[in-house]
Amino acid sequence: MSDPQHFDVLIIGAGLSGIGAAWHLQSLCPGRTYAVLEGRDAIGGTWDLFRYPGVRSDSDMFTLGYRFRPWRDPKAIADGPSIKAYIEETAREAGIDRHIRFGHRVVRLAWSSETARWTVDCELGPERRPARFTCGFVHGCTGYYRYSAGYTPDFPGLARFRGRVVHPQHWPEGLAYAGRRVVVIGSGATAVTLVPAMATGPAAAAHVTMLQRSPTYVAALPSEDRLANLFRRLLPERLAYALSRWKNILRSQFFYVLARRAPDLFKAALARGAEEVLGAGHPWAPHFTPRYQPWDERLCIIPDSDLFHALQGGRASVVTDTIATFDETGIRLASGAHLEADLVVTATGLVVSILDGIALEVDGAPVALRETLAYKGMMFSGVPNLVASFGYTNASWTLKCDLVAEHTCRLLRHMAEHRYVQVTAVRDPSMPDEPVLDFTSGYVQRALPTLPRQGVRAPWRLNQNYVLDLALLRWARVDDPALEFRRGVPVASGPEAGEGAATPGPGVREAISHG
Repeated sequence: MSDPQHFDVLIIGAGLSGIGAAWHLQSLCPGRTYAVLEGRDAIGGTWDLFRYPGVRSDSDMFTLGYRFRPWRDPKAIADGPSIKAYIEETAREAGIDRHIRFGHRVVRLAWSSETARWTVDCELGPERRPARFTCGFVHGCTGYYRYSAGYTPDFPGLARFRGRVVHPQHWPEGLAYAGRRVVVIGSGATAVTLVPAMATGPAAAAHVTMLQRSPTYVAALPSEDRLANLFRRLLPERLAYALSRWKNILRSQFFYVLARRAPDLFKAALARGAEEVLGAGHPWAPHFTPRYQPWDERLCIIPDSDLFHALQGGRASVVTDTIATFDETGIRLASGAHLEADLVVTATGLVVSILDGIALEVDGAPVALRETLAYKGMMFSGVPNLVASFGYTNASWTLKCDLVAEHTCRLLRHMAEHRYVQVTAVRDPSMPDEPVLDFTSGYVQRALPTLPRQGVRAPWRLNQNYVLDLALLRWARVDDPALEFRRGVPVASGPEAGEGAATPGPGVREAISHG
């Protein structure tokens, strides 16, 4: 293998957070060399991968969109192709697309304190040809789930089923379901999107059943934000966008706090909204009354009450039950009922995977993320010069990722100003730790043993609060006491190095500096 090409920064992933990270790096750290390594052959990440019917955001685009580039579509709850186009346009307008290396799937990151560099090993294309780069800093923007496959439980009797079974994460191109009986297994954001999409339109299924083991809280919102559209008509574009963005940030935070502090009031409001659309024939209970409290799991948004309209019109139905077994023609339930099906969609969740399973080494020793502590929700204790973007669970993903990208640039500028070549978050060994997420969702609970931990106080505790993170990431000092900085210096060789001293490599450190 030839000598690897070197960059100041390598960004992993060309999705929503990766393109945002590149934009901030270009804007705030001009002159830094960088590349974006993307394992797939297109920009967009999630919004290019998911192709199932009706795929859309479950957050408004004034907060899911970038702070630096206004969302111009009238629909605030946007479909997947519109979001993908927004990401592509952002990359093209900023020239970021020229820095993307498509088909480069990163499989290994190895840090050397001697050279203050990461060695980045990739596999290229379906042949998995090896490629190698080096860099001074890595920004991981790989999302939070495994791209190769979603989660499907081991359903009894599945092999007997004569129909087709698909997972939404890998929707077959051209899959026909018009006039067919469809069962969607699941109750999360994907399921509540699929059911109305497959039950309506010229290619509608004969009937769509949402089979859920347990209900999820759902909230209906208009797909268009009338106040935001009014701002857009009356005000300059950037001012209108900023007002709409902050309105939605504060609104979502208010309702989150309300749900946690007054759950009965919050549940009553959800029920009233649903019953106005569903009518007496489709009561709120039992299909939309979970056993858990609001925001113990993520709230599902349904734009323009589309799911409720599909149920009210008889084109879809909800069944709350558990699967006893599949048979040749459908699903036998624990209650004894039978669901006839030609097509079963397993909207049963994702496999959470930080850094998408990339092998991580520091000075020859493998790193298990589960043994690290998350610093400001962006770095891992004991792992130098690496940042990972991880968004909020109770708000739009991009809100946190934008802050992480800004803070990373502040960190890089601070290191350049003081000639630091290495920064490492160092945990206090006496501080207790706990799971990094407190969601009860199955996909979170399955992943917890593999995820980093969090501490009980800042900066080691995740806030899940944009306003608090503004103070922590945009305004707080970069030279935090929890960070250890190291400076690269010229290294002596020969007799002056001392009797028996080994000739050091080019980047041996001295002058350890704590912030």
